[in-house]
Amino acid sequence: MLSQVSRFLVAPSRFSVRCFSDVAARFEAAQTRLNTLTEDPGNEAKLRIYGLFKQANSGPCNIPKPGGFNFVAKAKYDAWKSLGEMTQEEAKEAYISLVDELAGSEAGAEETVSLEEVPGLAVTSEEGVLTIKLNRPEKFNAITWEMYRGIGATLNAHAADPAVKVAVITGAGKWYSAGNDLSNFTQPTPGGPKEMALKGRDVLNEFCAAMINFPKPLIAAVNGPAIGIPVTTLGLCDLVYCTDNATFKTPFVSLGQSPEGCSSYVFPRTFGFAKANEMLLTERQITAQEASDGGLVTRVFTEDTFQAEVDKVVKHMAALPPQSMAISKDLIRHE
Repeated sequence: MLSQVSRFLVAPSRFSVRCFSDVAARFEAAQTRLNTLTEDPGNEAKLRIYGLFKQANSGPCNIPKPGGFNFVAKAKYDAWKSLGEMTQEEAKEAYISLVDELAGSEAGAEETVSLEEVPGLAVTSEEGVLTIKLNRPEKFNAITWEMYRGIGATLNAHAADPAVKVAVITGAGKWYSAGNDLSNFTQPTPGGPKEMALKGRDVLNEFCAAMINFPKPLIAAVNGPAIGIPVTTLGLCDLVYCTDNATFKTPFVSLGQSPEGCSSYVFPRTFGFAKANEMLLTERQITAQEASDGGLVTRVFTEDTFQAEVDKVVKHMAALPPQSMAISKDLIRHE
């Protein structure tokens, strides 16, 4: 299958008849479809995808060649550089075709998830704003496996939705989230603890990937205390606003777990190693002001003004040009 990829790189007649808006929409849809693949396409295909994505968004390779011992960065550089002077439109078409080829017949059999039907989530989409609310206030908005899948599915489903300009994740009631629902780990599985651990790994990987790959602004509106993965995944959001009574705690070590939600990578780069170690290893709870001073939180609002202030920011962003915002986000996250 992958041996046929080269045929997608030359199709000039197709490029001349498709308008920019059509290509752009199909390119965004291909990015969403890529996240639904159930099988790893392999390193060769992933590097090709990376190169085409960079070429489509930024044009010919314009970064310095990495050092010889930075093997991953060098492989990504070579994948992008190899595309030479391919135009951005051609790169988008090649990217779309490659994703279509990798997806194959899976597209017709994909299972869709109606997030409105996922217990524990309340989802709305109004005036360009997609809001995902953790809606279990009686359980301090603890997150079940079903909720993880639902959040990931809705972000993937709306990644290319032109009606959605910005997404917000928040909590119902006085808590943002108390982290994992303990029932995630108490329900017996045929394969025992090992199967349970592998299932948890896959669910969390898909959840984090959906947050990382969401091409539009992703905002966390932290309306109260947060514990565990709801804290660590704040580093995957573009903006984080919280109330002045919010607190942040990561008790992974005492639970026999390692840091989740990419925090072992993101937190040292946000707080610095000393403060990240204090939070992840000693489990010290930090205040809203400390989280803001450390760079995890964008701004802190008083509890009585929090919702109005967040709404003001979100409405402003929803009115901005979406293509410009998506490109700017990609440039900010450029490796």
